[in-house]
Amino acid sequence: MIDLDANATTRPCPEVVQAVREALERDWANPSSIHRGGQAARRVVELARAEIAALLGCSERELVFTSGGTESADLAIRGSLQATARRVVVTSPLEHAAVRDLARRLEAHAVARVIWLEHDASGRVSVSHLERILAESAVDIAVVSVMAANNETGTIQPVRELARACRAAGVTFHTDATQWVGKMPTDMSDMGVDLLSCSAHKLHGPKGVGALAVRRGTPLEGVLTGGPQERERRAGTENVPGIAGFAAAARQAQAWLAGAGPAAGAALRDLLERLVQAAQPDAVIHAAQAARLWNTASVAFPGLEAEAILLALSERGVQASAGAACSSGSLEPSPVLLSMGLPERVAHGTVRFSLSRETTESEIREAARTIHAAVEAVRRSSSHALGR
Repeated sequence: MIDLDANATTRPCPEVVQAVREALERDWANPSSIHRGGQAARRVVELARAEIAALLGCSERELVFTSGGTESADLAIRGSLQATARRVVVTSPLEHAAVRDLARRLEAHAVARVIWLEHDASGRVSVSHLERILAESAVDIAVVSVMAANNETGTIQPVRELARACRAAGVTFHTDATQWVGKMPTDMSDMGVDLLSCSAHKLHGPKGVGALAVRRGTPLEGVLTGGPQERERRAGTENVPGIAGFAAAARQAQAWLAGAGPAAGAALRDLLERLVQAAQPDAVIHAAQAARLWNTASVAFPGLEAEAILLALSERGVQASAGAACSSGSLEPSPVLLSMGLPERVAHGTVRFSLSRETTESEIREAARTIHAAVEAVRRSSSHALGR
């Protein structure tokens, strides 16, 4: 099976599997216990905290462990609201559902008012629109949340500029960096963000563990209650095996990023897009002219259904998805693509191909041939169904 669905999840690398196994077998005690076993588990957590903080470019004391990217984003937004009397959240309709749907729910329950940021046709958020919003409403805004890179199209957002505008206005800025961390160099201080969320399983780590980096001095209250863990920002016994695996993934990611990893990955993505378009001239590459994450290709086959293409691909040994994995079972077109102004017939036929560090050139070439065969099979089936 050729996996081109890395934005959904990645295979845990061997070092991660070993770290998780060792923690399960040896460091299974509660890290909050004061006995020897508990303190051994605590040491695993704190050593891991240092390694993950190094990957994110923050200090160890700024790192809060969570169950994953969704909880981290939830803590960033709800925790910011709970820490202030301000009741406005600013975000983008292009966000992952973890942020987009949370914002809508908060507004539906009268917890917050949401202001939606404008963006261009490539899905790049408008810095000037945010600056206008801040000029008018900064004193009412609890948090601005814009992702680092889009999980469907790969479009990279102007995070530094957005964060700089928020800092000048005295407004907390959060970035969902779930698709960024481990794929691109990350320096929270250099980015200028106050809150940064991520998840281990997007960078060849285990599922069920993530982190929220909280810049020192940022107002944030814990959402889960029931214990003093994580400096009272996230109650509950820490997931020691998951955290150990996260640290192992962080080490591997650091080593990969120190080389030519992103550049080599971008060359493979570009090769895939060229091969697909050569075989299918009507294929549309979304956000092709925008700065994009090296591993993501969002390709539309107008007039076809993405679900049919995905099934045909799976039968032939290629894994991909239609937009975000958490919504790919829906027959509705991606709200991200519709927000970008794409016609429904184009959005309906969009398939996301996302590469990982493990993807090879031979896999890309084989995948391109398979994509062509799958698309042609769907075309024949569609024409037959229409009686053509």
